Order: sequence, then structure tokens, then C-alpha cells
Amino acid sequence: MSIQFGAYTKSIKIIHTSNSSSYSIFCSLLNKILDGKNHGLQIRVRSGGHDYEGLSYLYKTPFIIVDLINLRSVEINLEDETASVQSGATLGELYYSISKESGIHGFPTGLYPSVGVGGHLSSGGFGTLLRKYGLEADNVLDAYLIDVNGKIVDRESMGEDLFWAIRGGGGASFGIILSWKIKLVRVPQVVTGITISKTLEQGATKLVSKWQYIADKLHEDLFIRVVIRVVGNGTQKTVHASFNSIFLGGVERLISLINESFPELGLQVQDCIEMSWIQSVLYFTGYQNGDPLEVLLDRNTLYKSFFKAKSDYVEKPISDIGLEGIWERFLKEEMVFMIMDPYGGRMNEISESETPFPHRKGSLYNIQYLVKWEVNGIVASKKHVHWIRMLYKYMKPYVSKYPRAAYLNYRDLDLGINKKGNTSYSEARVWGVKYFKGNFKRLAQVKSKIDPNNFFRNEQSIPLLPATIKADTFEK
Repeated sequence: MSIQFGAYTKSIKIIHTSNSSSYSIFCSLLNKILDGKNHGLQIRVRSGGHDYEGLSYLYKTPFIIVDLINLRSVEINLEDETASVQSGATLGELYYSISKESGIHGFPTGLYPSVGVGGHLSSGGFGTLLRKYGLEADNVLDAYLIDVNGKIVDRESMGEDLFWAIRGGGGASFGIILSWKIKLVRVPQVVTGITISKTLEQGATKLVSKWQYIADKLHEDLFIRVVIRVVGNGTQKTVHASFNSIFLGGVERLISLINESFPELGLQVQDCIEMSWIQSVLYFTGYQNGDPLEVLLDRNTLYKSFFKAKSDYVEKPISDIGLEGIWERFLKEEMVFMIMDPYGGRMNEISESETPFPHRKGSLYNIQYLVKWEVNGIVASKKHVHWIRMLYKYMKPYVSKYPRAAYLNYRDLDLGINKKGNTSYSEARVWGVKYFKGNFKRLAQVKSKIDPNNFFRNEQSIPLLPATIKADTFEK
């Protein structure tokens, strides 16, 4: 673990311990950090450093970073099909550790190996097993957390309210999560991957339109996402739709399912690749065929660029006219992406109040919008950020309403930010209900109970619940 002291874009390391996962060492250091409360210093916790808005390592006034990079062990227990994973581990390290112990176990976590487990899981977390097993947070059994008093608590000692809150509500509002105990899930020895790509000229619009009607209703073993991007340049520029799929089974059954529900895709045997589940992780992430599993241990990101992202949830299929309006806007940019992840399956079976993550039954799919640029600068940043904001504005009639929902792991400060100091509940509600819907009030209730002075806070941390609001009444 290292602890750093920073001011907005740069930080100065002030303490660095040896590579130790000892909770006693961690707690001893933390008691010193908590003394920072007397000096008005905030704490930011970093597990992988992938917060979309940099909240784990950026702030405009002096602050302390608790970097969990050396708190990263993963222990697999196949007898009870569980794993204990520390918050500084990456998704890749978790995947790798599972694969070394079993070829028939996995975990429904995200796609990008360098992302830290701590932040990803505490905000919900999903990947290609979403429709079969739900979120990462749906498969958590226990957690260890350091609270505002410097005490290490587990599920039993923290209580069910706090345990509920950290499984989708964002751990940074409630303490420092040290580790998770998770339930491993069963995967077949053989899975099948497909990638079929079409341009507008090849009928991409009709395929995306049909996908919207069937993707959430397919067998839960089948996950088909759509990635929209721009290819070519000049007069050859066009919109390109890739249908990326992982099926928990062999080619023969996959083709039968696709031909029954989505024959327009034109799936052929030669489009399919059978592999192990852990190989599908590499496949879906974009690694080359033949890359060793050890690439999952690389904590460096595959892609480095400047970007801005936003998110939406779709509850009714977007019309062809609506899709064509998206394509028109895409053709005005260069490095732009729209990633559409299907829901349904297990996600429809879990109540939206089971965890703070509320986007369950009724959500056809999630959208992540992303614009990237290579050269930083005020002019370039303003241009690209303006573009994605205009796309977001255009999408308003086609996405969820009251509230217009968003996903916490696709952090977006455009939705609203807390004031420096203590933002009121009513002010924070502007962005809070977008991430959490009716669960936002319960999160504020938990926050008020376990951190009444709002020590753990950031630009989008859970606020305190005013005494004038009844704690036992929840928003719809």
C-alpha cells in the first residue's frame, strides 16, 4: 500500500509500505490518516484508478490518496466455490487466479483486465455473464471494510444495511473496502465466441433494430452486445456495427438458437470459435489469438487516450429514424463508440431494491457513449465533449425517463456534482436518482448512520439524510 498527498493533477508520495496485505499494518497507517479529519483533509481510495472522472486521484484542494495496489491477493476455495479477493487486485488477476484452479468456474465481472476489483464491484459491475448470473454485486457473500472510526468490520459486524449499500452504491462513500468474499459461478468447459460486423451499406441499421427486440429475450446462456463505431475516412466514411457474442455452450446449439431468433444475422459455422471460458475473456477484451493468460496480469491499460463517456438505459426499442439520427451524428466525429449491452435473463429476476443497483426488469439494454481524442488541449477537449453532450441531448426521447437512468461505473459529472463541503440531500438527488432511482434515499440513510460527519466524500458521494426526512420512507 502507498499513501499519497496530492493537489488536483499531481500528487506527492509521503508513505510507502512493503508489499504486505497485513490488515494490522493497514489499520495502523489508517489511524494516522484518519487524523487528517482534524486538518480538513479528504481521503481518496484507489484500487485500479479507472474512475471515468478521476475521482480516485484528482481534487482541487489537498487530499490523501490511499492506493491499494499492494493489497491484491486472491484466494480460491473450490470446496465451497468461493473466492476472497482484495480490493487492490484487478479483474484480470481475479480471472487468472480462478482459471489456474478450475476450468469450470468463473465470475460475472467486467471485460477489462486492468480495472480494479474494489471500485468496479462496489458500483455493481457486469460482464458477459450478466444475463446468466447477474452483477458482480449480486454474487458477493461478505466484505471487510475500514469504517470512519478506523475499525475493520465484516458483514456480521457492519450490519445488513451497510453490506447492502456497498454492493452497488459505491464503496467510497462509506469507508475503505479491503476485500470481498465472492461466490464463484459454474461455466461449461466449452464456450463459443462470434463477431459479425456490418456497415450501413450492408444493412447494419436493420440488424441493430432487430437486435433491440430480441437481445434481452434470448436464452440466458447467450450474450450479444453491439458496438457501434465509425470506420474509413473522407467519402469512404461509414458507420460500423459489430455483434460480439459469448455463448455458454458449443457451436451447434448456438447456431440453432440464433437461426431461431435472429436469422437476419446470417450466422455460419465459420463465424464461430469454440474456446474455454477463460479464453473467451481474452477474446472479448481484444487480445490476439494465442496470447498467454499471463497478459491478464498486466495492470497497464490496453488503450491510452483522452475521452469522455456518458450512459443511458433503453426501455423501448429505438426507431429506425432514431438510429439514423445517431449515425448522422457519428459521421461528424472520428473516434466515437456506442456500446449496447443486453439485459434480461437473471437481471429480470432480481428486485431493483435488492442492491443499490436498480436497473433490472424493464431495461432492454444499457448504452455507453464514448468519444476519444489523441491530442490534449482546451480546444480539442471542448470540441469532443460538446459533441458527446449534443449526442446525449439528441438521445433524450429514446431512453429511460423519470429518471433518465445512468450507470455509476460510467461516472458522469455532467449529471451533477456535490458542492465543496456538505451538499444537501435535495441537491445531490439531482444526480443520485439517475444512478440509484428509489434506492438513493436508503443509501443516504445508511450514510447518515455510519458516517454522520460526511468524512468519506467526493464530487458524487452519497449525502447525509436530513433529520426532517423520515428515514423509513423510500422514494419510488
